[in-house]
Amino acid sequence: MELHQNLLSPELSHRLAAIDIGTNSMRLIIAEALRDGNYRILDEEKESTRLGAHLSSTGKLDPEAVKHSIEALRRMKQIAEGYQVRETRVIATCAVREATDGAAFRRQVKREVGLKVECISAQKEAHLAFASVARAFDLKGKEVAVADIGGGSTEIVLASGGLIEAIYTTPLGAVRLTELYGNVGGTWGDNFDKLARGIDKLLKQHTEKPVFQPHLLIGSGGTFTTLAEMIMAQKKKVGLPVRGYEINRAEITHLVERLRKMPLKNRRTVPGLSADRVDIIVPGLAVIDRLMRHFKVNRLQVHDRGVRDGLLLSMLDAAVGKPDVNPHDREAAIERFATACGTDLEHGKQVARLSGQIFAQLCEPFALDPEDRPFLEAAARLQDAGYLINYDQHHKHSYHLILNSRLAGFQPHELQLVANIARYHRGSTPKKKHKNFRQLSATDQDRVCRLAAILRIAGGLDRSHSQQVQGVEVRTANGETTMTVVADQLPDADLWGAQRRADLFEEAFETRLTVEWRRPGHVERPVAEAAS
Repeated sequence: MELHQNLLSPELSHRLAAIDIGTNSMRLIIAEALRDGNYRILDEEKESTRLGAHLSSTGKLDPEAVKHSIEALRRMKQIAEGYQVRETRVIATCAVREATDGAAFRRQVKREVGLKVECISAQKEAHLAFASVARAFDLKGKEVAVADIGGGSTEIVLASGGLIEAIYTTPLGAVRLTELYGNVGGTWGDNFDKLARGIDKLLKQHTEKPVFQPHLLIGSGGTFTTLAEMIMAQKKKVGLPVRGYEINRAEITHLVERLRKMPLKNRRTVPGLSADRVDIIVPGLAVIDRLMRHFKVNRLQVHDRGVRDGLLLSMLDAAVGKPDVNPHDREAAIERFATACGTDLEHGKQVARLSGQIFAQLCEPFALDPEDRPFLEAAARLQDAGYLINYDQHHKHSYHLILNSRLAGFQPHELQLVANIARYHRGSTPKKKHKNFRQLSATDQDRVCRLAAILRIAGGLDRSHSQQVQGVEVRTANGETTMTVVADQLPDADLWGAQRRADLFEEAFETRLTVEWRRPGHVERPVAEAAS
């Protein structure tokens, strides 16, 4: 049981229960909130239900496992009620997500047990696993791969400095692979080579070339904790904490080689290997081994929590609230994210200000939606987030970082727009061959083109990063648009920066663009601050 030293104040004494219905097992955790946003565990329960048994061949949940799961859920609910929890949340992952009768199972649970089951997406599963890792490990300055291996799938997150760069979801589950490649009761023999090739093929299909080489792999889920327990038993280090235990790839490879040659009955005697994992451990470890090979990682650190912990943390945040954070404050959220990414904050604010000015003056002549302005300004503030990864392709990395940021105050669709606008602040113009752009509706593609075009001009107007441009006055007539840049001195670099980025603007707005300079005293009318 994990205990924290913090004392509870009466008003923060929240008791919560989280249940994770997985492909291989079902787990309950009951916790009490602490004032610092953490918790202490009051009770835990695990039941190996194999709900996803034979799913790959039948497409349905195993009938006997369904009965077993209903009984386990009923018992877990009673345990939670005994602790007088304020809230119980139940999530289901791969098996229920994929099964054709998954929805029927959820209705049955509601009818017979009285629990609402939320079937979460693989992306959500990855976010919860990463949230757990980010809370438990110091990721500052580190480029890591985080993997959560379940019975039916493996979610992989690439993160830099604690910020998500990419999420990959794969059908690499320990139960699924056992059913596809395993020999019941025997050694793996030639089937192991087929298993390894199959894992490699699926990794290639479901992941892209890494944008960076991770420093280490952090693994969560029962396969990883079982691996740690076996290695620790082998080294006579039983009793040490599993969390943070470090293992190198050579140790994993050697262990896989030893276990795959053992008959099933012999594996039951391996210290640290629990009975419910004896038949699925070889595919699970093979996934770890091939993952490390695929991402060229030699070091693994084990995390003893995961999706369930991430769910509980999200419940605590909602119930108690994070100190000094207003989740609806877009400005504060953008500032924190931009700071975490190491962007030039003043440059971002200047580009956002100029973008907003230009946008407001284009609204009427080009029928822009005024409600799009916050998305443009957010993209301006975060356009250089990708510097966290590298400079050359930073616009592409900005897209991934923003998309996966879960930035407070923005809905997922809004973040998708912001990420795409930032993606095209430099580099190639939007193209339908780009997956991120192709996924947008035709209307959103047009929005992104126009807003990114404005962002490019505004970014060019602070090419010098000196914030010397005071404002922009826009005039449109007869198919031509003139932008008059107001500055005390001739901003050569900034005018050049805007003019060389005019192509997308002229294409998106079907106009010819001219950029000129005036001193403040020569401006005939005040620069439109556009409601700012």
